[in-house]
Amino acid sequence: MRRGQETRKISTFSEPLCAFLWAGGILLLTVLDQWTKHLAEAALKGSEGISLIPGVLELTYLENRGMAFGMFQGRQVLFLLLCMIFFIFLIYAYRKIPKNRYYLPLIITGAVLWAGALGNFIDRLLYGYVIDFIYISLIDFPVFNAADIFVVCGGIVFVILTGFCYQDEDFDFMSIKKRKNQ
Repeated sequence: MRRGQETRKISTFSEPLCAFLWAGGILLLTVLDQWTKHLAEAALKGSEGISLIPGVLELTYLENRGMAFGMFQGRQVLFLLLCMIFFIFLIYAYRKIPKNRYYLPLIITGAVLWAGALGNFIDRLLYGYVIDFIYISLIDFPVFNAADIFVVCGGIVFVILTGFCYQDEDFDFMSIKKRKNQ
């Protein structure tokens, strides 16, 4: 028996419970993102910003009409379409993934990625831009927001999980073709 085969079959979560927790996590993180953006707009828009750690970390208001780090300015329709494709893929992956302890890290990572994408999707849909407000002045890093943190951290964790913690056959559930042994 291959490594992980036994583990993948035990500790199954009920579908309704898993869906409730997944959606609840997405909702919680999305609300957190939108709340921090609201606070940033209320406190920072029209001001010079706030220095939290002088020369290191600042809060500053920025309306980002581009993609990550301000690239591809003014292509909101493209970003909205790409985001919807990403959501469709995540729904497909969520529906296919076995709901058990073995895949729990991937399920949580998917929720974090979804929340980050949704937070910025909401901004683009409502305002035509994304509100960014966190600036690491020490390294002159582009201004970002909580949703960006969710996407970047979720992406890093996804790469680590898929590269080091799971094997290729652990993703057989994603196959569109039915396996003969099933």
